[in-house]
Order: sequence, then C-alpha cells, then structure tokens
Amino acid sequence: MATLAKPGSSEPTFDHWSEGIPEDDAIAHIPGEAGWPVIGNTFKQLADPHAFTRRMIETYGKVYKTYAFGGWNVALIGADANELVLFNKEKIFSSEQGWGPVLDQLFPRGLMLLDFDHHRIDRRALSIAFKPGPMRHYSGALNSGVAREVAKWEGDMLFQPAIKQLTLDLAADSFLGIPWGPEADKINTAFVDMVQASVAPVRKPLPFTKMKKGVDGRAYMVDYLTRETKRRRSEGGGQDMFSQFATATREDGSMLPVDEVVDHMSFLMMAAHDTITSSATSMIYQLAKNPEWQEKLREEIMAVTGGPDGSGEPRPLEYDDMSKLDLTEMAFKETLRIVPPVPSMPRRALRDFEYGGYKIPAGQMVGINIHWTHFSEEYWDNPETFDPMRFTPELVKARHKYAWVPFGGGAHMCLGLHFAYMQIKVLMVQILQRYRIEVSEGYDPEWQAWPIPQPKDGLKVNFKKL
Repeated sequence: MATLAKPGSSEPTFDHWSEGIPEDDAIAHIPGEAGWPVIGNTFKQLADPHAFTRRMIETYGKVYKTYAFGGWNVALIGADANELVLFNKEKIFSSEQGWGPVLDQLFPRGLMLLDFDHHRIDRRALSIAFKPGPMRHYSGALNSGVAREVAKWEGDMLFQPAIKQLTLDLAADSFLGIPWGPEADKINTAFVDMVQASVAPVRKPLPFTKMKKGVDGRAYMVDYLTRETKRRRSEGGGQDMFSQFATATREDGSMLPVDEVVDHMSFLMMAAHDTITSSATSMIYQLAKNPEWQEKLREEIMAVTGGPDGSGEPRPLEYDDMSKLDLTEMAFKETLRIVPPVPSMPRRALRDFEYGGYKIPAGQMVGINIHWTHFSEEYWDNPETFDPMRFTPELVKARHKYAWVPFGGGAHMCLGLHFAYMQIKVLMVQILQRYRIEVSEGYDPEWQAWPIPQPKDGLKVNFKKL
C-alpha cells in the first residue's frame, strides 16, 4: 500500500516537466540499472519493452528505476500501483508533466495533458460531445461510412493500413463534419505527420526530419481548426464532435477559448485514431485465430440486427441496440486486455510519496505498466489465452478494479471510451455479417509493441464472403 509523505509548509510545484528534476542520489536507494553511458536502456526498451519489463521485475521487484530517453524513470508495477497513480486521490501525480516530453511540441494542452481543476472544468465542458443526441448522430455516420468501405474488403488484404485509412476518414466525417474528399485528405496528411513525429527520435524540427513534418502539420491543423471554430460559432455548426466542442461552455457559462478548442480537438483526433486502429486490428486478429468466438459474435450480431436484408446487404446497428451486443463487448474488452493500445502511462510526482517501502521524491518521473498487469497471474488465469468470458459481471466484480485499465482510470479515464465501443461494434456488425475472417495456418505476425501496438506486416487476413 502507498503512504503519502507528510508535506512541508510549501509543496513544490513545477511550471514545466524539465524543471525540478531530482538529483541522482535522491533515488539511489531504489533498485534498478542505468544501462549504457548516455543512452541508458533506451534501445533495450525499444527492442522488446515487455521482455525488458519482465526482466526488471524479476531482478528488482515491483518498484525499480531505469535510465532511458534522457532521464530516470521509476516504475510502479501492479494493480495497486495503477490505482495509486490513476485514481490519484491525493493529487500527487501530474499527467501533463508526465506526457509532456513526448507530446508537448505537437499536441499541447490536450485534455490528457491537463491536471486537476483545469482538467475537471474542461472535461465537463467537452463531455457535451458524448451526450446521447450527438452519439446517436455519430452512430448514423459510422454505420454509413463503415458499410461503404467494408463492402470493398473481400479477399486477401492487409488489414491494419485499411482500418487506419478508414478511421481517418471516419474522423473527418464524425469528428469534423466534413465530407470525404480533398480537404479531408489534406487534414489526414497533416494529422498523420503529427502522430509520426510524436515518437520521432530527433526531437527538434530540423529540416527533412519527421519532427519538422509534424510541426508543419500542426501549423496547418491549428490554422484550419481556428478558422473553423470561429465560423461554427458565428454560423452555427452541426452534430459533429468539433461543432459540439466549438460551442461548449464552462460552468460559468463562458465558451472555451478558441486556442483551447483547437488543442482539444487536435488531441482527441490523435488519441481516438491511433487507439482505435490498434484495437480494431488486434480484435480482427483474435477473431481470426479463435473462429469459435468469431462465430459466437456473428450469431449474436445476426440476432440483434436481424441479419442481412432482402438484397443481402447487412443491416446497420441501430443506436438503441448498441447495449445488446454483450458478447461482442466482452470480446473487445478481452482484446484490450491482451493488446492494450497504450501499454504504459507516464506521470510526474509533484511531491514526495512512498510506495512499496520506497520514498520517491518530488519531481520524479514515474510510470505504470498496463501490459504487465493485464498478463499477471495475480489477477488472470491463463493470461495468454483469449477468453472473453473473463468479463462476465461476476468475474469483473471479483477482480481488482485496476487490474484492467486500457482506458486509464480516475479523473483521466478516457472521455471517448463509449465512442470507441460504438465504433468497434459498428465495425464488427458490418464485417461479420459479410465475411468470415481467416488467416493462414500457423500465422503469427510480429508486433511492434511501442508506442502503440501494431503488426509489423500490416496483418495479412482473408475476408471470405459468407
């Protein structure tokens, strides 16, 4: 269990993640390793982060330190650690300063990069975009957009690039309310450049680097979203997510500043696009490898929708029927357990605290490992096996609340999680009413584990028409 060290008369605060970094001797008592000179363990972690984590835990325990990516990080491992960091009852941890080194040049001031009152106020204002009215609108847009593309997928294909393009196009439609076409393509290009730059090894926007393309992409997005926010405020917008954000108000009735609307929208598109691409790809792979579960989901979907219509076209998933796809939702949850789209989460300690018998100083970067917890035999029987029945209400209730945290937890629980469930259900309804998903016997693609998991070969599947 964690105990909070007694705060002094003035608790430290840091205006930026680069300020107030503790001296090495402040964490000398925490076990761990520095790795190679200068680069530390950076390349070891990038090569196989899950194997690296297992080795560190076996060697040093569930609290350890490692030097990588230019600084020391203290890892806090397990469901109790997840609860301490994500629930953050004592407001010890900063999400803004944890994610800052990775995201602050490209996606600054997004909802995930805000803390405490600022985060609470903006989150409440933005939640209007996920009320039943707008969600019903997104449902219709998703059904038509997904059906249009999935109808083209018969035969052998690389699934990951196809779903990546589809989620970008859906974002232009449902998020921005603009039709597919040249304008959406320009936005998608800028957006992809920003996402790729967020994990580029060169962190300065030097000519011809990914970071330069990302910074240029951000400039384009900021210009476009600024103009559109002002236009939608003056002319009125539609039911798309951007229009909802543009006209959202805070508790005092004031609108969010235009630059904050722009940052929130830009960040949300990034978070939704990359995580949905990863989780949809993972789910297709799991259903191909577990055909008995694929058939169970197909039967459930046919029962809910009534199956294809008289012309053989799949019926759409009505918004009011979303909650009826219990097995489909359980299979999605199990997919997120096996391949969480965000395998680890960084934070920064704003003041001293204790965990696992170690005192950790203010200013220290810390992190939790979601992937490890999702595979720990402390919480899961046969964790390598795909078994959606782990998510029956009875088993969920009996398990540690923070043993499964693909959407985070506490105040920073993913705002768009219900949109993610809806998008995956619509996708499965369209695919499983049309096709049987197959992969070659013995097919076991290598996965890129970090920063967001994806198969390195694009996932070779065959969609065989039913």
